[in-house]
Amino acid sequence: MTDLRFTLSQRDLPTHWYNLVPDFPEPMAPPLHPGTRQPVGMADMTAIFPENIVAQEMSPERRIEIPDEVRDMLALWRPTPLLRAVRLEKALKTPARIYYKYEGVSPAGSHKPNSAVAQAYYNREAGVRRLVTETGAGQWGSSLAMACQLFGIECVVFMVKVSYNHKPYRKLVMQTYGGTVHASPSMETEFGRKVLSEDPGCPGSLGIAISEAIEQTVKTPGTKYALGSVLNHVCLHQTVIGLESIKQMELAGAEPDIIVACVGGGSNFAGMVSPWIERKLKGGKNYRIVAVEPSSCASLTQGELRYDFGDTAMMTPLMMMHTLGHDFIPPSIHAGGLRYHGMAPLVSHMYKLGLIEAVSVPQTRVFEAAVAFARSEGLIPAPEPSHAIATVIDEAIRAREAGTPVNILFNLCGHGLLDMTAYDAFLGGKLVDG
Repeated sequence: MTDLRFTLSQRDLPTHWYNLVPDFPEPMAPPLHPGTRQPVGMADMTAIFPENIVAQEMSPERRIEIPDEVRDMLALWRPTPLLRAVRLEKALKTPARIYYKYEGVSPAGSHKPNSAVAQAYYNREAGVRRLVTETGAGQWGSSLAMACQLFGIECVVFMVKVSYNHKPYRKLVMQTYGGTVHASPSMETEFGRKVLSEDPGCPGSLGIAISEAIEQTVKTPGTKYALGSVLNHVCLHQTVIGLESIKQMELAGAEPDIIVACVGGGSNFAGMVSPWIERKLKGGKNYRIVAVEPSSCASLTQGELRYDFGDTAMMTPLMMMHTLGHDFIPPSIHAGGLRYHGMAPLVSHMYKLGLIEAVSVPQTRVFEAAVAFARSEGLIPAPEPSHAIATVIDEAIRAREAGTPVNILFNLCGHGLLDMTAYDAFLGGKLVDG
């Protein structure tokens, strides 16, 4: 019988996160203060984040210890399984061996709790009793609402309006965990009211939702902001994915030739590939690492590498990143978690240095791949990681045509069981490319 599942015990749960920043052969450009345009210091960041989170964001340390209480929480679902997609291989008639790391087993159904639990813990340790955030598809909002409940913190979420309407059950998950959810743009903030006065039908964007969350943070005593992607500390917390996958591929007796993950803000991608990039930089490995983004919001393949704001209202520090412009409103695609105008500075730097490749995929192709995966492997993937699946299928077909066996590893960062309106649109022939 072919081994299909490669599992670790809780003893194998990583004890430290891996910080790629000090291992880059060229340093990253620093974030700049939105007023002075000078590099930000810790004091500039503590207006919205607690000091212990800012210390991680700016840390020069390669290994950062995971607190025992955070590891205990992560152990509710980690280590997550790595599986071989032999039925998909058979359907594609490919000599490629396809492996996937499945993050959909978390309570919130995605990779997002890996950082949510850590951020809630550090905020509680700093005495914070209320966190405000934004969410696209709702996976981050669900994860933070869960983590806040576990650590006794109030949670307020600004959810991009198009996803609020597309994905009502994500809102209900947040509310079940005790979170308060507002469709963004909302009437709850000055900036939200401004956007609605200019465009009453605005579908929203992550940039707008971030602006609303930060405005509430700075205007409400005892409140801090939590971010679900983009910044270094979020990417850091997600490295548990890649660290586990290295051990699991060793169990499988296979070395990946190609590593694939979807990218929006960049957290699941960075979490998956950063530990593999360490092996590439230090061990002479020659992995092809591919970031896959939606063609309608393609910051890596269509955006510019320059300083830009992380939000629409220009309240955040300026970051050196691939961007489509902070005022860009993406089309209303169903992969709400990938509708962000910019790319994580960490991932942008990987791309600049040639450590990764990037491709973009249109929405209909994404759902074709998602359905093919579901019908062969049984798991219904979220729209976001289905971008990775589309590229994995393309690579497997290339291997078939070339007659070359390759090992492909990808991150299936969430299930699609709360995304069935998107599948309904696709199966009913109503889905179009943005």
